[in-house]
Amino acid sequence: MSVEESLLRAEPVDPQRYREASRATWISAALNLVLTVAQLIVGWLAHSQSLIAHGLHSFSDLLSDFLVLYANRKGSHPADREHPYGHARVETAATLILGASLALIGFGILWEATLRLQQVAELPPVELLALWVAIATAASKEVLFRYLLRVAERLRSPMLAANAWHTRADAASALVVVVGIAGALMGWKFLDLLAAAIMGFMILRMGLKLAWESLQELIDTGLDKDKVEAIRRTLLDTPGVLGLHELRTRRMAHQALVDAHVLVDPRISVSEGHRLGERARQRVLDAHPEVADVLVHIDAEEDQALMSNSADLPDRDALMARLHQILGEEASLVERTVLHYLGNRVEAEAFLPRETCQDGERMARLEQRIAEQLKDDPYFRAISLNCRIAPK
Repeated sequence: MSVEESLLRAEPVDPQRYREASRATWISAALNLVLTVAQLIVGWLAHSQSLIAHGLHSFSDLLSDFLVLYANRKGSHPADREHPYGHARVETAATLILGASLALIGFGILWEATLRLQQVAELPPVELLALWVAIATAASKEVLFRYLLRVAERLRSPMLAANAWHTRADAASALVVVVGIAGALMGWKFLDLLAAAIMGFMILRMGLKLAWESLQELIDTGLDKDKVEAIRRTLLDTPGVLGLHELRTRRMAHQALVDAHVLVDPRISVSEGHRLGERARQRVLDAHPEVADVLVHIDAEEDQALMSNSADLPDRDALMARLHQILGEEASLVERTVLHYLGNRVEAEAFLPRETCQDGERMARLEQRIAEQLKDDPYFRAISLNCRIAPK
């Protein structure tokens, strides 16, 4: 089965979210279809340029609804080999396309209205039917806006929110059309064209705003300052976390990704450090629902200090060879060694069998040998000897 086929057959990551978003968009599409047909036909019969312009806008809404449906379907697919972070960015791309389309449509309406204003005396009078259709359009768009925004906020979907505010812009522009048509019916025919021009400007402005916000997300713009600070506090409040640096965030549709470097006690084990990292990660996921994933990097000291002080130190193989020289014939007794790269030196923990630790004379000789060897050693700062009590 091809990757594309598997994507088409895959279940959405969140079926409930997908169903709610799809239902809201289908309702929007049905209403926009009715309004498009009504406004275009009545606008043409009643000689209202602003109503025709708004009808074209409703048609663009219809196209955007299908774009949202497609993006919602694709964006809900789980991660795969080619998209390890999932497909949520499809929503962002769809919002960018929607914004750019709105900007072009708004500019076209504004341009056409400006040209017709130069020939206003030659235009036929506007009919009363256009006014009633414009009023019905404004009312229905406002109701649709409130419904879509409620769903968008519950699902935390920027794409649905963009569609909702797009609908609110439609309602506002429909009011402008109502005023323009009413003025034209009272004898000021230029008001119908002026309403069309104002509506075109509003659509252009909204399109540019949506496109700009989507572009910011595509270039990995971070969360706002307050949210980042809240995440910082959550990480720092994790027991065992001593410090935090390089906290970075980025948006991905309705979610956010976080990565951070946390400072822990330099002498804890790798497994304990991993456990602290997992605990910090889970605390962020629990406290901040908009965060989809957290990458926690465990540091024993500040990265700048680590890179400047430890960069020239040898790796484990070379250090173990040097440690064997320091311990001499007793090196063969060492069961396990832990190395700590701290500052510009290394500290070693050597684990010995219980029988060796109980030999006081032997341990005294070994301690004296280590002390003499460490005086001028360029790598080791300290070597500690540990006695194993329990089995390996």
